[in-house]
Amino acid sequence: MELNRKPNDKEFKLIELLIEKSGMIFSEHSKEELMVCNIDDGKMGSLKLFPARKTQEKRVFGEQISEFQFQDLDGVNVIASLNIDSHGDLFELDIWKTDFSSLLEFPNV
Repeated sequence: MELNRKPNDKEFKLIELLIEKSGMIFSEHSKEELMVCNIDDGKMGSLKLFPARKTQEKRVFGEQISEFQFQDLDGVNVIASLNIDSHGDLFELDIWKTDFSSLLEFPNV
């Protein structure tokens, strides 16, 4: 897994859209300090999410809070799901390209 980094603009905008769709409220501080790292998922684009001051240790999946479907540049359907951990903090952006190929580009949202 790659070291934590700031999300790029397209990743951040997709995460913000999914937060909005969820109806949940997360602090601006937690979003501003959000760090991500790529998940080894065959390059489909999934990200582990680390809001302000969260670490990789002792965090477990809680639930999916929203999803968004789009088409990749090659026309293949993609489902992006936003997950929180068992404490209600942002946990993962799960990307599933329906043919299991690599994601070519995050959507413009």
